[in-house]
Parts: sequence; structure tokens; C-alpha cells
Amino acid sequence: MDSLSARSSPPPAATSPFSNPKPVELLKKVIFAWVQETGLPASICVRVHGKSFDLHRSPLISRSGYFKKALRASNAVELHQEFPGGPEAFEMAALFAYGSRLPLDPFNVAALRCAAELLEMTEDHGSGNLCEAADLYLNQVVLQSWDDTLIVLQTCHTLLPMAEELLIVSRCVESLAFMACMEILDPEQKRGRPVLPLRTFSDRPWDPEAVKELAGHDLWIKDLIALPFNFFARIIRSLRRQGMKEKYVSPVVVFYANKWVLSKKTHKFWEQEDGADHAANTNDKVSAILQAIVELLPIRRQDPDRNAEIVPVTFYFALLSMALSLNLSDGIRVNLQHCVACLLHLARVDDFLLPENRVLEDVAFSRELKAMEEIVTFRVAFKAAENAEVVAKLWDLYLCRVAGDPKLGTDRFMQLIHTVPVADRETHDHLYKAINAYLSAHPRLCNEDKARLCSSISCQKLSQEACIQAVLDELMPLRLIIQALFVQQLHTQRALKDCSESFRYMQCGVFSGSIPSSTCQLPKNQSPYDPEETTPVPLEDHLVQRSEHSEVEYESTRFRMQALEQELASLKHSLRRRNPFGQVSDCIGSLRWSSQRKYTNRMSKVFRRMSMLGKSKSKIKQRTSASGSLACRSKSLNEMYDC
Repeated sequence: MDSLSARSSPPPAATSPFSNPKPVELLKKVIFAWVQETGLPASICVRVHGKSFDLHRSPLISRSGYFKKALRASNAVELHQEFPGGPEAFEMAALFAYGSRLPLDPFNVAALRCAAELLEMTEDHGSGNLCEAADLYLNQVVLQSWDDTLIVLQTCHTLLPMAEELLIVSRCVESLAFMACMEILDPEQKRGRPVLPLRTFSDRPWDPEAVKELAGHDLWIKDLIALPFNFFARIIRSLRRQGMKEKYVSPVVVFYANKWVLSKKTHKFWEQEDGADHAANTNDKVSAILQAIVELLPIRRQDPDRNAEIVPVTFYFALLSMALSLNLSDGIRVNLQHCVACLLHLARVDDFLLPENRVLEDVAFSRELKAMEEIVTFRVAFKAAENAEVVAKLWDLYLCRVAGDPKLGTDRFMQLIHTVPVADRETHDHLYKAINAYLSAHPRLCNEDKARLCSSISCQKLSQEACIQAVLDELMPLRLIIQALFVQQLHTQRALKDCSESFRYMQCGVFSGSIPSSTCQLPKNQSPYDPEETTPVPLEDHLVQRSEHSEVEYESTRFRMQALEQELASLKHSLRRRNPFGQVSDCIGSLRWSSQRKYTNRMSKVFRRMSMLGKSKSKIKQRTSASGSLACRSKSLNEMYDC
């Protein structure tokens, strides 16, 4: 086989460049010579597709079983309307019957073989008949050349199903697959990588035109993706059957889908070709190819990372987006969603689907949002332990983009938040940003809904920066602000104590030369030379005990804050009363002096108790910034309930 990579011949034309002179001119000369030689007129009339041929009886019945039977009753024969190859193929068959040498070439051999089968020009009606001659040319000439085999396979598209029954298509498919395998195994190529590197498209959005340009680097791939899909799919299966590795086969499938499904230039070409009903016809073509492409893709749910090295997840996202726009069947859509779910941890948030017209009002009820929710749900259900924190982060970042839709209800947004379990979120920073974006887009949200949304946030999983931002965020409810203040103070206290203990450990290690205990002191009644020394407490155990103590303190403080909030709410409800004139007033000045003192004393006690939160067990002499923030928040709470 000549090297395919070095081939630079143009694509095959629709008509044969070798048929010169034309068969019709040769046939006229042969008939005239037969008349001159035998003196017999051409008494048989054969009509093919409206064209008439005046021929002699003897050559036809000597080579064709069909004419031997048909000419018994009449001298006029009209061949079937679907005669393979039309008048041109019959002219060559008649030439062969007259004993003339045939001008065979890759453009006419398939049609001539089908015509010979229909005319029964087999070995039963003469040795070396047309069927045998055409098969011999196919096997010994055509199937030895990549270009000739491609030409014959393309001409078979109009000769189905007869070309399939005569195994012309199968022979071409197997030959092309074999030569492609030889191209890959060619030692001169020294291929140690996939045919074409698709990994470069894993870190950027899928660009169909850039991928089409990449597909032209290997000419044998460019030839294969130009074939009709039924032939292409059979070649792909043959490549796998003959042992070609998946890293070489899958890119070919991707390039085919990119050209015929994802490329908008191809869609425009089809629309211009189809005429009036161009849009419907184009969608039907794309839908048929897309449904069949999904069956050819290498779906390996048990080994998604290896699959991602071959086909990037961005390609699956592009196919899914096209399937949604074409409104394909649920089976195709679900299959693609499962492919995406298996590779979701390798995706980027920019790959996640949003409506093509990125108008925020269209996001809440879009098919893209529903599809992404189903993808994450499937991923959580079947691969909960694998890269869960990565998937949770991607989902929270996606919610940040979706939260700005004014039509997105609170219940629906809560449902989206809980698509990923809270335990899978290693940090709640991105969840806080998503909820903050939602509150910004819904300024009229009631306090109950705000509190319900923010209950999903765990301040213990917020970073120091996110805690500070939450404290200063006016959109956040009171409970979250106080929790963030307390967590911030715990972080500061823990950092100071760890720093102090690390300093003491370092100073003690200078004298002992080993890892000291948590206190680095010996009991007063024990000598440093006493063999019965106490077992030192490891540093790790000491930190674990302190962490557990802080968590218990945090939970108890959270319940105390809830009680304080309820007491503030009851105070505010008591202040709301109707005055003697029938007017509603929230001002404390409308009460009697004794009542004013009672309510003022109760409120001051509440605020003092709230200000003491976070200070009860602090032994640091210097006041931290968190304590100052707590005092500021207490002052703001006082202003909230002050008339």
C-alpha cells in the first residue's frame, strides 16, 4: 500500500475521468462492425430509462440468461426502472456481450457488477462472463488502492441494496479498515500518541471549526469522515474488530460528529441544498447522525479518567447541547448525560450548559438547567465518593451564574442547593457567594426565606475572608452574621493559642532535644532523673481535644443565640400595641414610664448577654478584631429595635 500520509490527490469526482472514448460511441462502432460482418440487422430493441438500443439477438442470449428468457416472447424488452447504473451501465454490458474490451475503472465497476447480476451474466452462461470479470477487477485492482476503494465505496451509495447483497460494500469496508490499521502501524510514522491530540480541547470551550481544521492533518481521517454515515459506522466497527486501539479510533468518531453534527457551516450547506423545508430537513439529518454517533462513542463508565484522555468532556457537553436544541428522544439525552456525569470532575464551570441566548429570564425554566441538575444527581447517586468535593465546587460555581434569574423561586433554588449533599462540600465559600447573588437579585425576599436559604451555610466551613464578608454583608440574616462573628473569633483565638504553644514547644525542644509534652513541664514532686516519668501528651491529641471542645462550644452558643433571637422577637411583638386613639405604634415612647423601664431593662440584659458570646472563655489580654466586630454588631442590633 502506498503511503496515505504522503498522498495529495484531489477528492474523487462524480464522473469517471477514464471513460474516453465513451461507451456509447464504442457500442455504435461495434454494432456497425457486427452488421458488416454478419449481414444481419439489429432486430432487438432494449429500452433503459427511456433510452432505446437496437441490438442483435445472438450476442445477448449467448451471454445473458435474462435476455435468453425475455426474448422468447418478444423482440422488444424494457428493463426495470431501477436498473443499476442506468443506460451507461447497460452500454458497457452490451459491449461485453459483443466481445469488446471493457474500459473498467473504479467509477463504473460497482454499477457494472450490479448490472451483470441483474442480467444474469454469470458463469452459467459463458466462461469468464461479466460477473467474474468485474469481481476480478475489484479484488486485484481496486481493493489494493486506498483511493480506488474509496471511489467504489462512494459509488455504492446509489446502488443499494444490490451492492450490499453482492458484498461490494463489505469488501471495500474491510479493505479500508485494514489499510488504515497498516497506516497506524507504519514504523516510519513512529506514532506513540493518539492520531490527533484532542486533549488540547479539554481546557477550553469546544470550537467546531478549529477541530475541523485539525482533522485535515491526517488525510486518511479526512477521507473517512467524508463518507456517508452508514459506511463510516461500518468502517469504525471494522477498525475495532481488527484490533486498532481506541486512542486511534475514537478521535475519528469525534471528528465525524464535529463535522456533521456540531459544525454550523455544514448546517448552512444542508439548508441551502434542501430548499424550502431546509430547517426541518437539516434537523432530521443532524438528529439521525447524532443518535447513531452516541452508539459509536467509547462509553467506559468503569474507567472515566482513561476515557477522558481519549474524548474530552467538552465534546460530550457540546453533543448534549445539540441534543437539547434538537429536542431528541429521552434515551439519547439520558445516555449523553451519563457520559457527562462520569467525567464531571474533569469539567470546568464554563462547560456547564446555559441557554444559547443567555438571557437571565430564560434560565429558571430552561432545559439546560434541568439537564445539569439531572447530571449532578446521577453523579452523586452512583459516584458519591469519587471527587465529591470537586463536583460540589463546580455545582456551587454554576449556581452563582444561575442565581441571578429573577424568576427563580426560593423553593426551586433550595432544591438546586441540596442537589449536592452538604457533607460533600469541603468549603461553603462558593455556596455563600451563590446565596448572596440570589439575595441580590431578589431584594424583596422576606426574612423567613432568607433565613431558610442561609441555613444551608455552615460558618465552620467558611474561610476567614468569607466570614469577614458575611459579617459586613447587609443581605445576610442576623443569625448568620452572629455565627460568622463567633467562628471568626474562634479562628483568631485558635491561631493565637497554636502560635503560643508552638513557641513554647520550640523553646522546650532546645533543652530536651525531643518532642515535648503539651505543657512542657514536669510535676513538682518528680525529678527529671526519675525513671518513672509520666507519658507526655502528643501534640496531635492535644489539638484534637481543643478542636472537639471548640465544636461543642459552637453548638451550645448557636442554641443560646436562637433563644436570644426568640426573646428579642417577643419583645418587639410586645412593643407593637394599639394606642388609645386606635393607631398602631412601634415606638417605646408611647408606653408609660414604668413600662419603659421594664422593657429597657429586658432589652439591655439581652444585648449584654449577646455581647458576652465569644468572650466567656477568652484568656487573651489584648482584644481581638472579632471582639470589636461583635460590639459593632450589638450596636447595630440595638439600632434595629430602637425607634
